[in-house]
Amino acid sequence: MTPSELIGYDELDDAIARLQLGVQASELHGSLCGFLAGGGHFGKQSLIETLHLDAEAATPSAPTQAVLDRLVKQSQAELDDPELGFEPLLPADDRPLPERAESLVDWCRGFLGGFGLAGAEAHGQLSDEAQEILRDLATIASSAFDFGDEGEDEDALIEVHEFVRMGAMLLFAECAGRNKPNSDTVH
Repeated sequence: MTPSELIGYDELDDAIARLQLGVQASELHGSLCGFLAGGGHFGKQSLIETLHLDAEAATPSAPTQAVLDRLVKQSQAELDDPELGFEPLLPADDRPLPERAESLVDWCRGFLGGFGLAGAEAHGQLSDEAQEILRDLATIASSAFDFGDEGEDEDALIEVHEFVRMGAMLLFAECAGRNKPNSDTVH
């Protein structure tokens, strides 16, 4: 995908608002990435159906569906990137620190839910390292933050973000890497 085709946080947030999904962009992206990392594949179901999301709006419009389809392709490609280019979809760095921290918590919560939806078959065979990553993601997902020194808090968020990023890629490589489909179909 070219940089102009990449889905950004705000574009996904707008699509979610149009669909009235009731989740934040970071949580939806986390759910999708967790599903993919857990070895989940899209068949004939849409992203909304696969992730068991309740959309208040009826069928997505063609432009909104195109955003969701691009998001799936982008997430799959980024998780599978040999250059380790995957990034959780979070608010921009110029947004307030508490908002970004809460979005990372939401992303982790979504990731764990999506990972669980992918099925337990491969999960029983996870390495000790992968199991530890899942436990750590669960700790992050249940975190509440106390903010103090802004510089220290910013550094801590960067460290947690990097752990989450690398952990998602490791889980993807371990679970999804062993049973990649021949073709990805997204509807």
